[in-house]
Amino acid sequence: MKYTDLKDKDLAELRTLLKEKKNELFVMRIKLKTQQLTKSHEISLTRKDIARIQTAISAKSNAQKNEKK
Repeated sequence: MKYTDLKDKDLAELRTLLKEKKNELFVMRIKLKTQQLTKSHEISLTRKDIARIQTAISAKSNAQKNEKK
């Protein structure tokens, strides 16, 4: 997932995507502890996706605040 894909989405879509990714990360961590996860690098990729989504949410909310001023 790239940031350019995220900046075109609205805040509601980004927030639902963030919830999905956080849930996915939770499931991956549980699978890692029970030794069911074979590709452990996917955890770091998911964490980076979460950071990108949070950055996009922050940028959108700051842009909306600046428009109101």
